[in-house]
Amino acid sequence: MTADNRNLKKVIPITAVEPDEALISLYAPHQKIYPRSVSGVFSHWRWIMVWVTQIIFYGLPWLEWGQRQAVLFDLSVRRFYIFGLVLYPQDFIYLTGLMIIAALSLFLFTAIAGRLWCGYACPQTVYTEIFLWFEKKIEGDRAARMRRDESPMTAEKLGRKAAKQLVWIAFAFWTGFTFVGYFVPMREMFADFFGLKLAAWEFFWVFFYGFATYGNAGFMREQVCKHMCPYARFQSAMFDKDTLIVTYDTERGEPRGARSKKADLSTLNLGACVDCSLCVQVCPTGIDIRNGLQYECIGCGACADVCDTVMDKVGYPRGLVKYSTENAMNNHWTRDQTFKRVLRPRVLVYISILTAIVLAIFISLVTRTPFKADVVRDRGVMARVVEDGKVENVYSIQVMNATETTQHYKISVEGLPGIQITSETTLSLESTKARWIPVRVQVPPEADKPGSHEIHFTIESLDSSGRLREESKFVIPR
Repeated sequence: MTADNRNLKKVIPITAVEPDEALISLYAPHQKIYPRSVSGVFSHWRWIMVWVTQIIFYGLPWLEWGQRQAVLFDLSVRRFYIFGLVLYPQDFIYLTGLMIIAALSLFLFTAIAGRLWCGYACPQTVYTEIFLWFEKKIEGDRAARMRRDESPMTAEKLGRKAAKQLVWIAFAFWTGFTFVGYFVPMREMFADFFGLKLAAWEFFWVFFYGFATYGNAGFMREQVCKHMCPYARFQSAMFDKDTLIVTYDTERGEPRGARSKKADLSTLNLGACVDCSLCVQVCPTGIDIRNGLQYECIGCGACADVCDTVMDKVGYPRGLVKYSTENAMNNHWTRDQTFKRVLRPRVLVYISILTAIVLAIFISLVTRTPFKADVVRDRGVMARVVEDGKVENVYSIQVMNATETTQHYKISVEGLPGIQITSETTLSLESTKARWIPVRVQVPPEADKPGSHEIHFTIESLDSSGRLREESKFVIPR
């Protein structure tokens, strides 16, 4: 030891830790949640939504419409097929409208009934429910899974764990495959996969979305709802005292405590809650609804189902845990009084805006012209004087057939005296095809003074009533 080190020890004395001091961790260890199976009205509705959403999700890519896939967002050719509707990138406004409708619908449903979307139709909830079902079938119920996880590794434990993982991986892979099937023709991709001809980017996205499903529903589960989903964080901004939420009747349930079925509550000074903790055991996010509304609550109603079962067993009225509103609980409203507050001002505003947007998009889709056209003046060719002293400008016109049948079109122009098209004025387009055509336009030399003049092209479908009018400029040189 050097002299400097000895001096340093003299300057900075080492003191012992006081006996009453304790090390406090700022991070609580994650406790694995083992949701208990539950049966009841809300559980049945949750499984109905699982079946409905998954039949639609897995079935749509296999549904044919004419000679193509019914729903296909074909990015390679930049066309979106939705049954009989064909949309192009120029129809991006409809996607914007759809997103606005989805956002306003979420606001509306949340203002009326809280997080019903999270509890019944959110993909995270749906796939977690499916993965838990697989887990229960392979590893057993809640108690069996907890005992197995705490026991040493055995051949039987390893076999069940491995079987569960294989089933999870297979289901997640099929989910990713189906998702990509909305962007690549499903039947072609299916044949390419088994023929080992799947493109690299298709292979990547199948496994990417498969891995996301496997990780989110198999492992992270409630962590996604509690820490990753932003909806839980801003839901309070959409709640009010008339929003339907899962509530615990504190006035009726407290003080809680265990008792025999024949016990007299008035004698024991106890409420209806028997403190069985089953409401905590069935909660997919592991919260205690008796502590009041918490942002982790996804409104699935599992606690209400299991509490009603307990109330039936002990002979008490149902509804200790139920869907209700803060005002209804505080004012002891009946069900009719509660539902009368549904159509309050903010809800009416949401409904009005949502209805207006839906009607506007619907009318626009019904009345939209079944083709599109763009007119571009050819800047590579200057305005020029041709035979007979006429002035000529050249344009490029793109016509896109948005129908699934061959269409014929006629092009005309107006805006200057004696203006006429001297090139081809008709064209034929196959279904969902686009084509650029050069168009030469001439005017007499005395048509107007030199400069830029506004003209209009009319593109008319000869097979339907569609007609488009596009503006452009005609230049007369000095």
